[in-house]
Amino acid sequence: MAHKNQFQLLASRRFLPFFLTQFLGAFNDNVFKNALIVMIAFRLAASEANALINLAAGLFILPFFLFSATAGQLADKYDKSRLIRIIKLVEIGIGAFGVFALVSGNNNLCLAVLFLLGVQSAFFGPVKYAILPQHLKKTELVGGNALVEMGTFVAILGGTIVGGLLAGMTDAGEGGILYLGLVIMGAALCGYLTSRAIPRAAAPAPELKVNFNPATQTMSVLREAAKTPSVFYAIIGISWFWLQGAAYLTQIPSFTKNVLGGSESLVTLLLCTFTIGIALGSLLCERLSGGRIELGLVPLGAAGLTLSGVALGITGSSFAPLVEPTLASFWAADGALSILLYLTMIGIFGGFYIVPLYAMMQARSEASIRARIISVNNVLNALFMVIAAVLGIVFLNLLKATIPQFFLIIALMNAAVAIFVFSKVPEFAMRLLIWLLSHTMYRVKHQGLEQIPEEGPAIIACNHVSYVDALLLAGAVRRPIRFIMYKPIYEIPVLHFIFKTGRAIPICSRQKDPEGYEKAFEDIEQGLKDGDLLCIFPEGQLTKDGELGPFKAGIEKILQKTPVPVIPMALRGLWGSFFSHRDGHAFTTWPKRFWSKVSVVAGPPLDAAAAKAETLQEQVLGLRGEQR
Repeated sequence: MAHKNQFQLLASRRFLPFFLTQFLGAFNDNVFKNALIVMIAFRLAASEANALINLAAGLFILPFFLFSATAGQLADKYDKSRLIRIIKLVEIGIGAFGVFALVSGNNNLCLAVLFLLGVQSAFFGPVKYAILPQHLKKTELVGGNALVEMGTFVAILGGTIVGGLLAGMTDAGEGGILYLGLVIMGAALCGYLTSRAIPRAAAPAPELKVNFNPATQTMSVLREAAKTPSVFYAIIGISWFWLQGAAYLTQIPSFTKNVLGGSESLVTLLLCTFTIGIALGSLLCERLSGGRIELGLVPLGAAGLTLSGVALGITGSSFAPLVEPTLASFWAADGALSILLYLTMIGIFGGFYIVPLYAMMQARSEASIRARIISVNNVLNALFMVIAAVLGIVFLNLLKATIPQFFLIIALMNAAVAIFVFSKVPEFAMRLLIWLLSHTMYRVKHQGLEQIPEEGPAIIACNHVSYVDALLLAGAVRRPIRFIMYKPIYEIPVLHFIFKTGRAIPICSRQKDPEGYEKAFEDIEQGLKDGDLLCIFPEGQLTKDGELGPFKAGIEKILQKTPVPVIPMALRGLWGSFFSHRDGHAFTTWPKRFWSKVSVVAGPPLDAAAAKAETLQEQVLGLRGEQR
């Protein structure tokens, strides 16, 4: 049985040891990185410190370009749990070297350690996301990714705060180096111990020959990813998210000091606010998606990111700098709560945006190449974060834009990128419409849907009550459904876009369109041979009186050519809703009710020989009962 919510995964050996391992790794990276940056900033002159801080950022990102491609190949070739343990052992060695470098006070050694931490992260990244589909069920992928994203951002924030505090203690002569060393080595050792409990994750491609050329390997996998547009554009969407995140987080210290007039404590508050938002958004994804990979949340997240970013830019532009740089002064200032709210909303909508994209990339990538796909994603993530830095230099230094204006520009650029991605993969917009419909006008309950085969060809036979039957079924059933539908309904504006995107098969009578009729049956036969799940409304038209009409023999013709299981299903509660024909044609009369409680009920599958039209009609009528 699937977990009822994502938090139950934390009690599972399939997930908890991995979660703790990746959390401790992200925490440790940021402890060392931020401690080093703070010590550089306070020990050196401003010009020298800025140069070294930028060099440090570059050295941490550089390994993702150099080693991600190799890391992805190794993660496909070898057992991932074993690779994680090796990586964690290496982290202990890097941690010891890091402590030595900090004690010596040698900045060059510290930068070398930072580079090595980047190398370790580059090798861990592909394993981190590729192992989830091997240990989690499909219904748990969204919840698992939500917890990973939440944990990652909390670890980044926690490591940043702890690293900064301990670095400050070092400069104050309060034994900060000792504590810093204990934290770094303690986290590394704990990470290795938790990694030993991660269950085995068998290699999907043990015969793979490793190509050590990062450029040719990255391009090769990119071409492979492009064969599945949804995966390719998910990578683009994820990388754009990291560009936005880098753009906001990089500028928060300057935004705090130069725009708000605040101190370091306000920087921490803003970072906490953003991180809490990401954590909330990630965790809400599982609840809003019902455990499935709900792509409809991605456009919702993109729209929220744009609106919240625009609001943050406008509010920041009109904010009067604080007279005293204290948290109390900030709380009392006009616009302070709005800034915190908008940062929180950016985080929440960022969670809506990123979690389904990661889950989709994992679920739709071939298992034998999944880690390599993720490695290319990591390369592009790093590239986009570099682009974020370049954009900051161009707009803030060359074009002399203010930081609030820069936030506004990033938000508007997000809208343009979102429109581009969603135009390339219309499924996102289609799923948003389905999600909105099933969460606004209709309250949908499910019964017996576990009887639908998870894979392989099958046909759903369902009663036909309204113009949105197909949308409600598509929103309820976890597998993608191809609908066989009456051609005039298929061609309805707006709905046509949705049905075409979902590869629906339009059909009408042989008398009206002989060629279209035969073409429809050819498409149906091919779809079943390809292993698709099809849905047919055997009545052939919407009910005019709410009663179940006679089932036509078309279903029998389909099964004669391609015998597959047939699942009888019934829709309850749609008669009298806005899109039904009660009291006249739909859309032409005011509905009896605007809100409807709807049930989607499935019965046991029938084999092809038993699935006669009359038998299916009786089955569907029994499932529907008296509730029309």
